[in-house]
Amino acid sequence: MAAFGDKWNPAYSSCRLSNSIYRFMPDCIMDCPVFVTGNGNACCDSGDDVWDEMCAEVQEDAEAEPLLGMFYAELVLSRPSLEAALAAHLAAKLCIPGALPQDTLRDLLAGALEAHPEASRDTRADLLAVRDRDPACAKMVHCFLYNKGFLALQAHRAAHALWSEGRTAAALLLQSRASEVFGVDIHPGARIGAGILLDHATGVVIGETDVVGDDVSILHAVTLGGMRKVSGDRHPKVGDGVLIGAGPSVLGNVRIGDGAKIGAGAGAGAVVLRDVPCGTTAKAIGKKPAPQRRSEDQPGVTMEQRWSDYVI
Repeated sequence: MAAFGDKWNPAYSSCRLSNSIYRFMPDCIMDCPVFVTGNGNACCDSGDDVWDEMCAEVQEDAEAEPLLGMFYAELVLSRPSLEAALAAHLAAKLCIPGALPQDTLRDLLAGALEAHPEASRDTRADLLAVRDRDPACAKMVHCFLYNKGFLALQAHRAAHALWSEGRTAAALLLQSRASEVFGVDIHPGARIGAGILLDHATGVVIGETDVVGDDVSILHAVTLGGMRKVSGDRHPKVGDGVLIGAGPSVLGNVRIGDGAKIGAGAGAGAVVLRDVPCGTTAKAIGKKPAPQRRSEDQPGVTMEQRWSDYVI
């Protein structure tokens, strides 16, 4: 898992999203020409499968609900690419009239995404993750337009790009606005992998030195925080395929292994203060380790929230 850097490199999990997902992730930002067919319908033919599928979903919705035609045209079909549409959409959400103009913010977001193509690939994986794991989200365009967990995460990806360039003031501005608008507080220094689902997302807090792997699902009111007033590497490291249910706090520089679950069943305010081994469940304090699950189980992908009788 590339996101973990030098501190911790867990073994590559044998259960990943199908290799076919990577056909959705272009090697670079792609321009998407929007044109009109002979029957008068706008469409998109870019070679970027995620963007093309979103354009097709837009047409389907607009045909079923004609009143959405202008709305979709402004937010999606008038844009040359997914990156351009995302920058414009986030700018409209995060701007401050009279103080932080929408056009200026759009250019900041677009520039950050353009300079970091890996963020664009991760965005596509995030869209697919929400569509595939959240039964309430049938189409990627609905996630793109309305899912605040997805939008908060994309604002973070732009902020992290700025942070990595040393543009801390601009990065912190995006963090602050995203926290105010979406109710999700992710420090721009946090490193977050691809294929992430922030389900409901309200109250999620992710700290500066947090590392979150690929294919992770996190429900609302989760804190990945530090302990005491210390500097340096002080936040959790979350492996690939992890599922964190609603409400827990994971505190300190602890390691959550690949395929682990942290359950909501211990009640509001449950706290994890020690490592959770790969493939085990943490639900309450002082219990026995859960049996190892099969190596192909990735609860962050399957969203399996039934907990074992033997828990940490």
